[in-house]
Amino acid sequence: MKERVYLGLGGNVGPVKENLARAIQLLDEHPEIEVVGRSKWYLSSPVGKEDQPWFINGVIEIYTTLKPEQLLKVVNEIEQKLGRQRRERWGPRTVDIDILLFGDQIINTEDLVIPHPRLKERSFVLVPLRELNSRLTLPTGEQVEELIEKLEFSEQQVLPINLKHDKI
Repeated sequence: MKERVYLGLGGNVGPVKENLARAIQLLDEHPEIEVVGRSKWYLSSPVGKEDQPWFINGVIEIYTTLKPEQLLKVVNEIEQKLGRQRRERWGPRTVDIDILLFGDQIINTEDLVIPHPRLKERSFVLVPLRELNSRLTLPTGEQVEELIEKLEFSEQQVLPINLKHDKI
């Protein structure tokens, strides 16, 4: 059975636009993943470790027959292929792919937490999610629109950007 999944993508070092485009391409080439939607890209201030370049972030919507743990393995392999090195928490990265939502599932294991544990705090995730599905409700019953209204946008800036790379 196909599940609707939302993935957050971002990066702030190296050829970010190209890495994001390649990540989406690699996901879409996977035989058990179909990319069906993509938000605009947003420039966002770093969270947790502020002395680094701003990030380009967005969200894609996919359908997949993979189980959550299998999808996590696929996204980790793509990150690694695109040069992601996990040196420090919240540090700079070439590409980051997070599983935000996986159907209506709630998962809490050592390796995987869905909905993403910081989704509700991140305007760079909530704003693109709303763009893809303005009526989206989390498995916890919370609506994305209501979560956005609760955010303190002054704490984190998110600006829509127009990348010349149409495929991103």
